[in-house]
Amino acid sequence: MSRNILTAVAWPYANGPRHIGHVAGFGVPSDVFSRYQRMAGNKVLMVSGTDEHGTPIQVQADREGVTARQLADRYNRVIAEDLQGLGLSYDLFTRTTTRNHYAVVQEMFTTLYANGYIVERLQKSAISPSTGRTLPDRYIEGTCPICGYDGARGDQCDNCGNQLDPQDLRNPRSKINGETPLFVESPQFFLELPAFAEALGSWLQARTDWRPNVLKFSQNLLEDLKPRAITRDLDWGVPIPLPGWEDRGDKRIYVWFDAVIGYLSASVEWARRTGDPDAWRAFWQSPDADGYYFMGKDNVVFHSVIWPAILLGYNGEGTPPATAGPLGKLALPSEVVSSEFLTMEGRKFSSSRQVVIYVRDMLERYGADPLRYYLAAAGPESSDTDFTWDQFVTRNNSELVAGWGNLVNRSLSLVSKNVGRIPEAGELLGPDKEVLAGSQAAFATIGELLGRSQQKAAVTEAMRVVGEANKYLSDQAPWKLKDEGDRARRDTVLHVALQLVDDAKTLLTPILPASSDEVHRMLGGTGVWSGQPELREVEDLDGGPSYPVLMGDYDTEAVWESRPLRAGVEIAPPTPLFTKLDPSVVDEELARLERE
Repeated sequence: MSRNILTAVAWPYANGPRHIGHVAGFGVPSDVFSRYQRMAGNKVLMVSGTDEHGTPIQVQADREGVTARQLADRYNRVIAEDLQGLGLSYDLFTRTTTRNHYAVVQEMFTTLYANGYIVERLQKSAISPSTGRTLPDRYIEGTCPICGYDGARGDQCDNCGNQLDPQDLRNPRSKINGETPLFVESPQFFLELPAFAEALGSWLQARTDWRPNVLKFSQNLLEDLKPRAITRDLDWGVPIPLPGWEDRGDKRIYVWFDAVIGYLSASVEWARRTGDPDAWRAFWQSPDADGYYFMGKDNVVFHSVIWPAILLGYNGEGTPPATAGPLGKLALPSEVVSSEFLTMEGRKFSSSRQVVIYVRDMLERYGADPLRYYLAAAGPESSDTDFTWDQFVTRNNSELVAGWGNLVNRSLSLVSKNVGRIPEAGELLGPDKEVLAGSQAAFATIGELLGRSQQKAAVTEAMRVVGEANKYLSDQAPWKLKDEGDRARRDTVLHVALQLVDDAKTLLTPILPASSDEVHRMLGGTGVWSGQPELREVEDLDGGPSYPVLMGDYDTEAVWESRPLRAGVEIAPPTPLFTKLDPSVVDEELARLERE
């Protein structure tokens, strides 16, 4: 039975281009999952966009000598182009500076306020002495008052996992210039998180299929929930939609509150752009809908506690109970799919220190599918993982080129040279039946793994199928079957080999969509096998400036099943699927890293 699947992908921050550590967490895992779900017959809505508010945007804009809006415009386009190049199949990749987003955020705020879950209080705000601007929580570091870790952020300690406020830190300092911030008292609006402690606890208790590290971390956060400020002394962000506040130029809704609401606002925008303004409801209110949220582990608290609390508040399901907002009750996440951290050559990614590999550079030098394959096969799915150039080159050459690429090339070359078309299969012998049965059984095994976002295991199983197919071809040696009386057997072996290629192409499609589309065409397929995202220039639906979005037609030929090949289809000589990398690439890339 078909399901409605919301794939909610973490919003990349628009203060610079994204590196491969970013897309290892939110990008490739979410796309592999979404492509599989579409192939399995489910209706998918994959949404995200660039996160464009907050002080970090202003800080970077000052460095570059532009306005915050100009900076956001620039990097919104750069990021969208890079994610398109990586083949991420967004139904809508938008941004948080649209008027649609502002309206949805203000609707959520207004309902939470009316329900009593947002209250006004005085708070000490961290101010930069040299600029007079508010410092965002994450731009303040110091010693954690709970565990003593020197390097805790103003919103959270990564060592003990506890939520913090900047004024709680011992010896606080600005990450921008090292100065000690001033703490000035001013009125702000707070989300009353303790009002949702009971509901969140019951909800998390029922999340039995989450990754254990995500669930345990989330449950621990409930032990000390505190009200959390959701406004700041800023002039860049969503205006506060209350009388006496909406026209103030010095107060805005803070970025972390408006960004998570982007999943809903992007869904609403997608529905409006596709001609059915209520289409989003199937993914947020239908009993058969599930929402999967993809991110790196530093974002877990916002998606497993704060965003669910916002949704509970909109639904009126806090303490005390209240009334759901005009949009109706909204579904909480079905699963928070968090990846761990990716490091590079033993070092933490850092754009400021040039310890970085930007997505665009990887795509220009090596293409999308080799990067996608590496991140799916060796990424930080359940533990911190180190990217090394030696491992990247080794996996490309031994698994993509010598494994999968070799199976495609040798199978199609043999058919093209000896038959010219897909041959008829004669009587199947034991080895034929055995290898075909194993290939067909892999659909259930790998499908279950992909559905649970266990992508490393899925890749391992898919490459096992490729290995068995290569072994079958070597064992049966159809190139030795040259006599007239051997032709029927030769044709049967070649037919089986091509069926195995076609099966493997399907099994690998969520991970390798572009090269799988090539194999589809090599086997005589017509139409688009696996759709790619398109960068479209659109007008703001409510009269704001135009901007680029990613959308696409993903209702294509790809289905999650083994389909019998049709004999007689012409087969041309194949072209290589992947490029073998010279070992010198390792030294070249390491030298480039040191130069930069």
